[in-house]
Amino acid sequence: MTASESSSTRPYMIRALHEWCTDNGLTPYLAVRVDHTVQVPREFVKDGEIVLNTSYDATGSLQLGNDFIAFKARFGGQPRDIMVPVGRVIAIYARETGEGMAFPLSEETAQQVEAADEGRDAAPAESDAEAPVMQLVTPDDDTPVPPRPPTPAGARPALKRVK
Repeated sequence: MTASESSSTRPYMIRALHEWCTDNGLTPYLAVRVDHTVQVPREFVKDGEIVLNTSYDATGSLQLGNDFIAFKARFGGQPRDIMVPVGRVIAIYARETGEGMAFPLSEETAQQVEAADEGRDAAPAESDAEAPVMQLVTPDDDTPVPPRPPTPAGARPALKRVK
C-alpha cells in the first residue's frame, strides 16, 4: 500500500487527543467547519463553524469513527443528534489549556470555502474591517507564523503551538 492509498490519519489523531484530554481530566472540544454534510443545530453555528464539547459528561453514545463522529448532546436543554464527517473537523483541543491539534482543510473542503468566499460581497463586513491583523513570531526563531483570525468576545482558549 502506498502513502496515497492509505487512510487518513485525522480520525486516529482525533481519537488519540480525545483520549489524552479525558485521561488528563481535560475537556475535549472539536472545532468543525459546517456545511450541508454536518448535522448540528444551525442556530449555534457562527461564521460557518461550531465548537462542540465532546467530553463523555456532555455527550451520549459518542462514536469516534473513521468517517463520522456521532453523539447525542443537549443544546439549550433540547436533546440533539450530532453527526460530523471527520473531514470537516478543523481542530481538537483541551478547553482548559488550549493544547491540541489543528488540521488542514481537505482539498474538497478548501475548494468549497473558496467558492463561498468568492460568492460574498467584495466589501468586508464591519467586524472584518475593524479586526486587527497581527503577525506572530515564535520565540526561538524569527520565522513569522500566519495570523489567526480574530475570535469573538468570550471565545474559548486558542490552540497553542507546541514544538
